[in-house]
Amino acid sequence: MQLYFATGNQHKAQEVEAILRARGADVEILMHKGEEPVESGSTFLENALIKARAAFAATGAPSFADDSGIAVEVMGGAPGIFSAIWSGGRDDKTNRDLLLAQLIDIPEENRAAAFVCTMALVDDAGEVSVTGVWPGKIATQASGEHGFGYDPIFIPQGFSVTAAELEPEVKNSFSHRAMALQQLASLLTSR
Repeated sequence: MQLYFATGNQHKAQEVEAILRARGADVEILMHKGEEPVESGSTFLENALIKARAAFAATGAPSFADDSGIAVEVMGGAPGIFSAIWSGGRDDKTNRDLLLAQLIDIPEENRAAAFVCTMALVDDAGEVSVTGVWPGKIATQASGEHGFGYDPIFIPQGFSVTAAELEPEVKNSFSHRAMALQQLASLLTSR
């Protein structure tokens, strides 16, 4: 099966491909080329649909996209859909450093957070969406060499290390993106 994954983010493309491959899926991932559509939605779902619809319109092939980010409870769910540009740019370290600075006086027990990933699939049969939520908390400092984005400051529930300290195979079996992809794979099988 050939699916178009509407992303310009190489990290996401590699992670999605690894997760699907580990689940035995025979899917070719085609990355977005050229100018990406403007993510003008106010929710993860709206932004995922914008990208998936644009990819489907451009290719005619079944297309899916995700919008994901970190939601910090004490911050009312922020950075949320603004996670990738939280500091005003797309630099992962600068975004992490800003979030850590914003939480500097918040004790560890009040740093609950979750990674959220909403995926939308658009094909001839219509549109469907799924969401994966990976609960945890924000660490007090960055640690770990794996992953990307907020992984070095996110401690998943049930773990004592950050997502960036987990081996990629371990992270890819529990993450918000893995949860969403598992649901998406089930939907594809039923369609």
